[in-house]
Amino acid sequence: MSPISPRPASRHAHVRPRWHWLALASTLAFGRLGAVDVPTIQSVAPVGGELQIKFASPTGFNAVMEQSADLIHWQPVYTFPRSAATQTYTDVGARFDALRYYRVVQSTETNALTGDHLHTSEGDVVIHPVNHASFVMTWKDQVIYADPVGGAALYKSFPRPTLVLVTDIHGDHLDSVTLNGIAATNATLIVPPAVLPMMSAGLKAAATTMTNGATLSVLGLRVDTIPMYNTTSGRTTYHTKGRGNGYILTLGDRRIYISGDTEDIPEMLALTDIDAAFLCMNLPFTMDIPQAANAAKTFLPRTVYPYHYSGSDPTQFKKLVGTNVDVEVRLRKWY
Repeated sequence: MSPISPRPASRHAHVRPRWHWLALASTLAFGRLGAVDVPTIQSVAPVGGELQIKFASPTGFNAVMEQSADLIHWQPVYTFPRSAATQTYTDVGARFDALRYYRVVQSTETNALTGDHLHTSEGDVVIHPVNHASFVMTWKDQVIYADPVGGAALYKSFPRPTLVLVTDIHGDHLDSVTLNGIAATNATLIVPPAVLPMMSAGLKAAATTMTNGATLSVLGLRVDTIPMYNTTSGRTTYHTKGRGNGYILTLGDRRIYISGDTEDIPEMLALTDIDAAFLCMNLPFTMDIPQAANAAKTFLPRTVYPYHYSGSDPTQFKKLVGTNVDVEVRLRKWY
C-alpha cells in the first residue's frame, strides 16, 4: 500500500550512501471513504541525498506521515496541519536505513500538535517550532513550552503548557507578558535564578529555580541543566557562565538538549546520548555556523534542529555537518 525507498547503508556506516532503488511509486491512491477524500502520495524522489515525498491531503484533517521497514510496524514521523494543499516531507534520515515504506494517514484528533515525531519508550514527542528560540513539544499528557515570547496570540492554537522552561534574561527568551498570557503560573515554571528579578510577582511565586548542574524529576520526566555562555573575546559580556541554563530533558528513553544562548562550550561538547539537539547559531551573541557544526560533529546528537539563527543561513550549517557522521540536520520554519 505504499511506495518504498531502500538504501543499503546502516546508521553506523559513516559513509555517504549510494542509492539503490528496488521500487519507486510516483502516485499512490488510498481510495475514498464514502465521499471523503483521503491522503494521496503523488511522488517520492531523491533530492540531494535525501528523499522528498509529496502528497495531497483533504481539508479538515491532520495528515500523518508514517514510516515502516516491514509494512507491519508503522511509526509516525510528522503530523501536518489541516490543509488541502499539496504537502512535502523531506526524509533526512532515509540514508540510515536499508529499506523504508511510506504512507500518509488521516488523524481524527481535533487539537493535534503538528510537527516532527520523536519516538520514545513511553509515546511520541511532537516538536513544533514557533519562532526564533521558542518552540512547543507534547509528550504523553505533558505540554512543554521552551522560551515562550512574542505574545500569547502566538500560542493560542496550542494546548496550555504543563511545563515552561526559560533559559535566560534576554527578551528573546523571557517575556513576562507572554508568560502571564499563556497561564505559565498554572504550569511547572523552571527558570535560572537570574531571571527571577525580571518577572512579575505572580510568576516569581510560581517559579522553580535551577542552577547549572542541577537535576529535577517532575511530571514524569527529568530536567538537567548545563551552562550556556560565551567564550570568544569580545562576546563574553553577552552571556556569562552561571547566569542562564541549557536544558536536557529525559522523556522516556530519549534525551533532548536545548542549548539556549551559548558558544561551543566544553560542557556541550562532552554531552553523550543526545537524541535531539536545538543548537543556536547567530553572531555576535552565540555560536557562529562553523562552531555549531563542529559541536554537532563532536557530541553527535542523532538529530539537530538549528534554531535561534536570525541573520545566519542554516543551510550552511547543514553542509558543514555533512553526511559522514550519524547526525540528521532538520531545517524547520522558525522565521
